[in-house]
Amino acid sequence: MKIRIYYEDTDCGNVVYYANYLKYMERGRTEFMREKGVSFAKLHDEGYLFVVAEAHVDYAAPAYYDDVLDVTTTIESSSPITITFGTTITNGKNNLLVSGTVKVACIQKSDRKLCRIPAEIIERL
Repeated sequence: MKIRIYYEDTDCGNVVYYANYLKYMERGRTEFMREKGVSFAKLHDEGYLFVVAEAHVDYAAPAYYDDVLDVTTTIESSSPITITFGTTITNGKNNLLVSGTVKVACIQKSDRKLCRIPAEIIERL
């Protein structure tokens, strides 16, 4: 997925503010799941939520205002309750800027307790 950097994404030096990379990773996860036919909105309506349990980000190089970034998302591992997504973010010259992982856990919307990921989701992944 491609993301263009807008002025609002940057700090006073026109460098992408570090916390924004977590937003880009979120967008990557959402689009990855959408491409697999999984809608977080539908899961929410069915009583399931995915919450972030862990996040690790390694910053290798900065991105700047008006850059176009490539966000690549994969599944690194999974369990009956969690999915760990891996993300790499590169610039137009294919230079690695950021890599990281985010582990999400499935919970029931009604009581916020951990639960198994629905079988239909596992099948699509």
